[in-house]
Amino acid sequence: MTTLRLYNSLTRMVEDFAPLDADKGVRVYSCGPTVYSDPHLGNLRAYVFTDTLARVLRWKGYPLTHVINITDVGHLTSDADAGDDKMEAAAKKRGQSAWDIAAHYTAVFKGNLSDLNIGDPSVWSVATDHIDEMIDFAARIAPAHCYEIDSGLYFDSSTVPDYGRLAGGQDDAGESRIDPVSGKRHPQDFAIWRKTPPGETRQMEWDSPWGRGAPGWHLECSVMSGKYLGFPFDIHTGGIDHREIHHPNEIAQNQAFCGCTAPEGVAAGFTGARFWMHNNFLVDRTGKLSKSKGSVATLEALKAAGVHPLSYRLMCLSAHYRSELEFGAEQVLAAQTRLKRLVMAVHRLRIAQATNTDEFEPLDNYVQGGAEFGTLLESFEKAICDDLNTPRALALLELLVSKQDYPTGRLATLAKYDEALGLRLTTLSREALRVRPADAALTAADIDSRLAERREARAAKDFARSDAIRDELTAAGVEVMDGDPLGWDWRPTL
Repeated sequence: MTTLRLYNSLTRMVEDFAPLDADKGVRVYSCGPTVYSDPHLGNLRAYVFTDTLARVLRWKGYPLTHVINITDVGHLTSDADAGDDKMEAAAKKRGQSAWDIAAHYTAVFKGNLSDLNIGDPSVWSVATDHIDEMIDFAARIAPAHCYEIDSGLYFDSSTVPDYGRLAGGQDDAGESRIDPVSGKRHPQDFAIWRKTPPGETRQMEWDSPWGRGAPGWHLECSVMSGKYLGFPFDIHTGGIDHREIHHPNEIAQNQAFCGCTAPEGVAAGFTGARFWMHNNFLVDRTGKLSKSKGSVATLEALKAAGVHPLSYRLMCLSAHYRSELEFGAEQVLAAQTRLKRLVMAVHRLRIAQATNTDEFEPLDNYVQGGAEFGTLLESFEKAICDDLNTPRALALLELLVSKQDYPTGRLATLAKYDEALGLRLTTLSREALRVRPADAALTAADIDSRLAERREARAAKDFARSDAIRDELTAAGVEVMDGDPLGWDWRPTL
C-alpha cells in the first residue's frame, strides 16, 4: 500500500501521514461558511477539496471523524476586529432576524454541497450552540494571555511562541490587513470577546465576565475543534486566506489553552492540529472571487445556465487543490464536455458488458481482474496519495475508460476510482447532464420533440423549416449540436 503524503502548511513540506491515535482514526476539522449570503463558487471549492480529502482517507481504510462548523455569529466585515458582524449587517440590510438569515443560508449551503456530491461531515457544529463553552474557554486563557479594553477582551499575541508562523511570519503587509482598534497593545492582537457598544443592542449578544456582547470569530473554531476532536487532532483545513490571520489566531488560542511554551516554536510545539491544509483561490480574470465585489458566481447561477454541478466538481478536481484555479465560461464548458465524454465512455462500457459473457469476475480488494487493472489501481493510489494529485488521477480515469475490452473489470475499477473522486460516474446519465433552469421556456421533452420535427424537415430537404426550428430553439436558450462527435443533439446555452 502506498503511504499517504500531504502538504503541511505549518512546515511548508509534504509529509507522510498517519493518524495520531490509531484507535480514534483520523480526526479532521474544516472551517465552515459564514452563513450571511449565498455561497460563491470560491467558497465551494474549499469543500470539494475537504470532501476529496475525506474520501481519500476512507479510501485508505481510515475511520474518519470530520467536523465542519457553521459560523452564525462573530465574523466581522473586516478580516479582524473592525466593522459590523456579517450576520447583523445582513439582517439589517434584509429586514430579517439574524437567526432567520442563518437558517436560510445554512440550508442553501447544504443544498449546494448535496448538488456537488459532497458528503455530510460527522458533526455539523453551529457557533451559537457553543456560546457557554466559548466563555469558559476565554475565562481559562484570559489571566495569562488576554487583556480588557473598552471594546472587549483581546488576546496578547506576544504571550505565545512564534505567533504567525503558519502565515510565514508577520510583516507589514500582513499587519495592514488588521484594522486598528484603540487600546490594542500590538497590531496582531485579536478579539476574544467583543462588547456591545454603549447605547446599542445586537440581535446576537450574551452576558459574559467582560460585559454583554459576542465572541470573536476565531474563538469558535478552537472551542469546537477541541470539543469534538480533542487536542491534538490530525488535520485542520480551510481556504488559503485563513492561513494569514484566522488560523494563526486559532493556533495562539490553542497554545494558550493547553499551556504550550515549546522553545522550538510552533512547528515543534502545540498548534491544535498535526497538519494544517489549505486550498488555493478560485480566480476570475479580475482577481479572487469575493462576495464583497458585488458580482458573485454561485452554483445556482451555473445550474440556471445549464451547467451540471458535477461539471464544477470536475473542474475543481482538474487542478491541484494548492494551485489557483481560473474560473470562466470557457473553463466551465470545457469541464462539462469532459464530464460528457466520461459519461458516454461509461455508457459504452455498459453496452459492451451486456454483450460480453466470457470475462473474469469484478475486482475484489485490488486482487482480481488481471495484471492490467491491478497496475491501474496501483497507479491511481500513487496519484491520490501524492498530496491528493487529482489531475493525475483524472488522467488515469480517462485512460481506464478509453478502451472497451474487459468492460466488467473496467467498470469495477472505475467504481473504485470514483470512491475517491466523487463524480457519480457509475450512476450519472447523459439525460441528467442536461440541466434546465426552472424558468426554461421548453422542457427536455419539448426539445426532443422539436428536434424530431427538425430531422423530418431535413430529411424532406425542407431547410427553411429546419432553420426555423433551430432559430426557435436558440431563442429558447437551446444550442442545436449538429455533428457533435459525442452524439449530443443539444445543450443549454451558457
